[in-house]
Amino acid sequence: MVSTPRLAVFKFASCDGCQLTLLSLEDELLALAQRMHVAYFLEATSRIEPGPYDLALVEGSITTAHDIERIRQIRKDSRYLITIGACATAGGIQALRNWADSEEYLRTVYAHPEYIDSLATSTAIADHVTVDFELRGCPIDKYQLLEVLSSLLAGRRPRTPKYEVCVDCKRNGTVCIMVAEGTACLGPVTQAGCGALCPTHQRACYGCFGPSSQPNVVSLGEQFRRDGMPRHKIIQSLRSYNGYAPEFRAASDRIEAELSQAETTADQEAARRDREPLSRQETDRSPDHDQKETDR
Repeated sequence: MVSTPRLAVFKFASCDGCQLTLLSLEDELLALAQRMHVAYFLEATSRIEPGPYDLALVEGSITTAHDIERIRQIRKDSRYLITIGACATAGGIQALRNWADSEEYLRTVYAHPEYIDSLATSTAIADHVTVDFELRGCPIDKYQLLEVLSSLLAGRRPRTPKYEVCVDCKRNGTVCIMVAEGTACLGPVTQAGCGALCPTHQRACYGCFGPSSQPNVVSLGEQFRRDGMPRHKIIQSLRSYNGYAPEFRAASDRIEAELSQAETTADQEAARRDREPLSRQETDRSPDHDQKETDR
């Protein structure tokens, strides 16, 4: 007799939204429960069964040294390990700390930061262990999650979109807000999965599902610049839910370096002007000149 596959769901640094997506499957989840045994899922039950597990779904990013130990043990206990959500696949919104001084944050937020055991970075699960499949989204799409679970039971690789959000906009008949309104939108470089929810409501795509399979982020950033978007705003748009995904990170770091160089050049130019003699206009506005103007 073939044994029932054992499912485990684990949480690291996250908001629990992707676990709630699993629970929101409702009727589909009841059907899956007849084909899979839920051995570990603290969001749904306090019952804990030790491994090994056939499938581990992991939500959240690695932010402590203990997290590293936990995820390594989970990897050892699991036949397949699938990361779910932006936190697990790219470090999440909390990865903004990777560009800042985390020690300063701790001193600002906590009265006794010496009691906080935290890494300076928030990183994806795949940065620490081998991952068999990544399911992106903030939160993930429940039908994509259902596809992942069903594919495991069928013994095949999950089929999820790799193309851009723009494809869904075309399919839905949604007018491109970049072309029609000049709105800076990450849809051209973001993996589909939400059904182009934001552009459908005349809002820019925020990149919730991370980079598509071949994102031309550099070209999109140049288009944003031609449309008059300041460099610091482009950096902010890329450093969001999936900001530490390699493609978005590389693009925002490059633009930040350009901005730093431009500021340095501007500072040097300002210093050069300060060292020069007074310009003709400044000379004309001297006290003697003002007195002459008054006498006239």
